[in-house]
Amino acid sequence: MAAEATAERPAGAEQSQRADARRNRKRILEASRELFAEHGFDAQIDDIARAAGVGVGTVYRHFPNKADMLQALIQERFNGLADAAHEGIENPDAWEGFAGFMRYSAEVMARDRSLSEAMFERPEMMRAGAEGVGMPELLTKLVGRAQAAGELREEMIWEDVPGLICGMGRALSKGVIGPHEMSWERYLAIILDGLRAPGTATLPD
Repeated sequence: MAAEATAERPAGAEQSQRADARRNRKRILEASRELFAEHGFDAQIDDIARAAGVGVGTVYRHFPNKADMLQALIQERFNGLADAAHEGIENPDAWEGFAGFMRYSAEVMARDRSLSEAMFERPEMMRAGAEGVGMPELLTKLVGRAQAAGELREEMIWEDVPGLICGMGRALSKGVIGPHEMSWERYLAIILDGLRAPGTATLPD
């Protein structure tokens, strides 16, 4: 009987259920992004469900816990970073390709600082997200191309890039630098100027 019921179920109904599930997942992620941005990892599942307009059970069907939810947001973030890195590598102007990636990364960090802070609370997830999209390899190529073109300081290593981006995110957090917020564009311009070859000082190992 179960087999007959399955066979008789209209294909359109199944497609509609899958479409509903995709929409619910999207709404949950959008709500969790906003609430993580506001409350960090202390955001509550009940509040996320309410903001998404779904039941708590629906949230748990998609994400058994907040860690899974944050991992999905981190994966989205690194998918975008990987796309930006690929674009930078394909840019005929090696320096502009590198600078464009830095610009994209800084803007993402500045646009969603609180979510970034929530992500920093789970460095193991950040590491998994970066490795999952091949960021070490992509950044190695991005840095290498700019150095081969004589545009980027020879002492730079790919690990400097995420360190600079993360440091920028922390520095731009409200109240860290001082009473007046510094624009990410100004901060990035200073960093990029310091990274241009040949540089005026030897960098420590």
